[in-house]
Amino acid sequence: MKKLIAIVIAMLVALSLVSFASAEQQTFKVGICNYVDDASLNQIVDNIKQKLAAVEAEKGVKIEILDANCMADASIMSQIIADFIAEKVDVMIGVATPVAMAMQAMTEDNQIPVVFAAVSDPLSVGLVESLEKPGANVTGTSDFLDTNAVLNLIFAQNPEAKQIALLYDVGQDASTTPIAAAKAYLEAKGVSYKEYTGSNVSEVILAAQAIATDKADAVFTPTDNTIMTAELSIYEVFAEAGIPHYTGADSFALNGAFLGYGVDYANLGQVTGEMAVDVLAGAATADMAVRTFDNGIATINTETCEAIGLNYDDVAAAFAPLCTQVQSVQTAESF
Repeated sequence: MKKLIAIVIAMLVALSLVSFASAEQQTFKVGICNYVDDASLNQIVDNIKQKLAAVEAEKGVKIEILDANCMADASIMSQIIADFIAEKVDVMIGVATPVAMAMQAMTEDNQIPVVFAAVSDPLSVGLVESLEKPGANVTGTSDFLDTNAVLNLIFAQNPEAKQIALLYDVGQDASTTPIAAAKAYLEAKGVSYKEYTGSNVSEVILAAQAIATDKADAVFTPTDNTIMTAELSIYEVFAEAGIPHYTGADSFALNGAFLGYGVDYANLGQVTGEMAVDVLAGAATADMAVRTFDNGIATINTETCEAIGLNYDDVAAAFAPLCTQVQSVQTAESF
């Protein structure tokens, strides 16, 4: 029976690809809206475009990309989505939770398919009915963060850590669940924590300075786009104070954080692009399962590691049993 099901699925996929390649409509429109200009999200968008370009060349069709960045401005976001609707795009791609939620709200009537990217908790924000069967015109990829896995690394490196700083933006939906999980983890472990928040770069800088003054043993930040945007402005504050910053994405480490742990955003972008292609080929979003990924890659910034007085080889050895992969990176503005 399993073999029969596999054969049927393979046949359906093959038929959808044939129909896509031979479709009377040779030009498709894809609207991509990025939430903000940061290393993680930009990497996703770049890889979505790469995937669409590869399919365009392979199938001999034209995929017109309408690309925009709302820069975390809700009014600009709404206008971008309205423009996509007016342009009658065949599929919208929303990068990050706020964009996905806005697209969902604005496509309820016209049912334009929406594929989201890097939504940390699509269930809790009501984007889908279930991860297996989203149930409507919205599906996509999730960068769900295994919070406990990140926090385990803190204590693998420093078993004596007693005070953990939680740095995040209270307005970021992606931070709500992991911060709650971090509190529960630390309380169960009997370790003290203090919350520091900021809603823009200036506020985040002030929060980082407060963390340094308070002499936290480590800082935890989930996949928070506000902190990601500010990372290049705060990593030296932590480095000078000798405080390791543990974060929920490898792009934080690229921008100076000591440790980024989580999904491979290049791969996430490629898979998001694949899902958009499936929609163009006729697949129904209601039946397309949300794609999740192995959160097992630890990325260490070697420059920051040295700056805070740690030896990279020692740290990598401590992390290795808890990760599927340990890799290194040096500080840069983007991938």
